[in-house]
Amino acid sequence: MSECTHNCSTCGESCAERQEPQSLLKSPHTDSRIGKVYGVVSGKGGVGKSMVTSQLAVTMQRRGFKVGVLDADITGPSIPKAFGVHEHARGYEHTLFPVESRTGIQMMSVNLLLDQETDPVLWRGPIIGGVATQFWTDVVWDVDYLFVDMPPGTGDVSLSVFQSIPLDGIIIVASPQELVSMVVEKAVKMAEMMEVPIVGLVENMSYVACPDCGKKIFLFGEGKSEEAAQRHNLPLLARMPIDPTLAALTDAGDIESFQGDWLAPVADALA
Repeated sequence: MSECTHNCSTCGESCAERQEPQSLLKSPHTDSRIGKVYGVVSGKGGVGKSMVTSQLAVTMQRRGFKVGVLDADITGPSIPKAFGVHEHARGYEHTLFPVESRTGIQMMSVNLLLDQETDPVLWRGPIIGGVATQFWTDVVWDVDYLFVDMPPGTGDVSLSVFQSIPLDGIIIVASPQELVSMVVEKAVKMAEMMEVPIVGLVENMSYVACPDCGKKIFLFGEGKSEEAAQRHNLPLLARMPIDPTLAALTDAGDIESFQGDWLAPVADALA
């Protein structure tokens, strides 16, 4: 065997390094303390994935845990807006410090790095995926639970996050429309291909509660997400209604004031 040049593209030897798959997982910042890491994913956009991520972070923080949110939805970042955070993140060289919300939830998002938070992110896929990975490797996290708000679908950034961040599991968010079964199946298959455990399914926009009598009105029909969950042997952990109060508080950057406990079963499953 000739001397190894560590360049497999110009080498014809069948060595162990070539035969064994190499892990692409990245180490977090050396000063980070991170407990469990969970991704919040959806097979399509517009189902309220970031809303669920934000509410789940608030729920876990109220239970006494130190919580962080890594906003990997680089082209559609909304986490800082929900928490009313508008300041810029600080850092030096290859180190960034997360910005904290009013109640101490840590977060990192591209919106905290842009000159203007309304500036569009006009970057190519590999660059976007690299930024999401840097939020793991370059940010100093000090959390018991870190939630990764994934971009919708199964594109470059989702793949980068799955490959580079050691996720302890994912939570799939879906809405109760007819397409839910196909959308959930895409997310399930991606998780299985990347060998990441699935904690369960959360159905958002499940119903509207009548303000007079409290009766649940299922605008998109009832039971579709439950059927999809059963088909894939997943627990349906929670159903979140359409709530104008939650929407108003989120628009005002005050999601931490909302008192709903719909995601308590998800918190139970994690804790």
